Amino acid sequence: MKKTLWSAVILVLFASMVLAACSKKANNTEPTPSASSSAPASSAPPSASASSDKPQFENTTLNVAAFDGGFGTVYWEEVVKKFETDYPGVKVNLETKKGDIFRDYVKTQFLSGNAPDFIATPFVETYAKDGQLLELNDVFDKEALGKTGPLKDLILDGFLDANMPLGDGKIYYAPTGFNVQGIWYNKTLFDGNGWTKPKTWDEFFAFAENAISANAALYTYQGAYPSYNEMVLWPMIASHAGPEALKKIFNYEEGAWSDPKVKEVLGIFYQIAQKGYLMKGTIALNHTQSQTEFLNGKALFIPNGTWFENEMKDVIPKEGFTFGFMAPPVFQGDQPYAVASNGYYLIPKNGKNPELAKEFLRYQFKDDNILLNVQKTGELAAVKGVVEMAKPYVSPAIYEALSVFDQGVKPVMTAWKATPPLSVNVSEAIFNPLNSVMNKKMTVDEWSASIEKSMATVRKEIAATESK
Repeated sequence: MKKTLWSAVILVLFASMVLAACSKKANNTEPTPSASSSAPASSAPPSASASSDKPQFENTTLNVAAFDGGFGTVYWEEVVKKFETDYPGVKVNLETKKGDIFRDYVKTQFLSGNAPDFIATPFVETYAKDGQLLELNDVFDKEALGKTGPLKDLILDGFLDANMPLGDGKIYYAPTGFNVQGIWYNKTLFDGNGWTKPKTWDEFFAFAENAISANAALYTYQGAYPSYNEMVLWPMIASHAGPEALKKIFNYEEGAWSDPKVKEVLGIFYQIAQKGYLMKGTIALNHTQSQTEFLNGKALFIPNGTWFENEMKDVIPKEGFTFGFMAPPVFQGDQPYAVASNGYYLIPKNGKNPELAKEFLRYQFKDDNILLNVQKTGELAAVKGVVEMAKPYVSPAIYEALSVFDQGVKPVMTAWKATPPLSVNVSEAIFNPLNSVMNKKMTVDEWSASIEKSMATVRKEIAATESK
């Protein structure tokens, strides 16, 4: 999982972007085997079948590394075959791995000077700040494949700005799928009991009685990976403490976690723990285990993203369960928010075939490939009109989640200030103490102080690098 002063501006721009687009009607397990197409390689130039201005390439081998996460690998397996067909002579080598295994694999490839030509990942590390990525502005200035006008005009407003990690107007991350994150519940159970999803935290905690009647806990999360709770935490902070408070957090500012309203937000998790509302055993479970328990009715609410349904498709109960989505509840009178995010397409500077990688990036935004991804995984590209394009191919729950910004909910995006390599894992520093809170071994003040201490180290290391 998973930037400077401009992040606050992007938050506002992105909010208006999503509302406008929708109104138009729009980190972790074992590795998987490598997947690659078997199309023969040759020195023949690409045909003109995919684009009238298709370039020719001296090197026709493309090495692609793609993260195997909640959406799986089926899209990548299909799209590389299509690319080889549309560009005769091109051979694509596809490497996919899961979770931190993928993250470590990519890091190793960078360090060895053998980076893939093209990477699809949720992890961006410090690659841009370290000068290891190609600038991508030229790709988005170029005409979109199959359309007239530059590719940048197709992208949801604000997404390219949000992928300029150095704040210098240069795009180093291209946005992948647009997803929404929040809280999920069993719509069948709720409808059958006449329950209305809670909009405030008072209403949420009142659901404890409903949980008892359903022989379930009120809340669970992916215990081994407590950072899933960022899907609740960031919207709560934006809602209760305000976007400016969130900007201070993303810029590692001193005192950001001591803000009284931020501590009130942390107190929601403390209440869940102290009142016994967390599903027993949660902390010992990984993401699929806790999600399976939720699907089996052991808890009423769980945080996750719009990949949830696809990720768990093999264990969804055949009867009595339907996915329901809601934005995190708010304190009375506050504006609701939900996390909107994208993964990243990266092109390493020391890749062997950068021009072909750029063409492969442009290829991802063709209408037929956008639709292929929706059909195979339910993931939506960060392009205008994508929600309505996807409607016939996604479940009602996914459509409900993706349309949440039509319902008065505002989006929030993480926009961390770019840093040098740090001794502190920021996500772990924030969220790992949550398990101690849930075990009733840590108070809100202690949690806040722990984060402040870690962020002080971050600021010190940033200052040491900038002074050189």
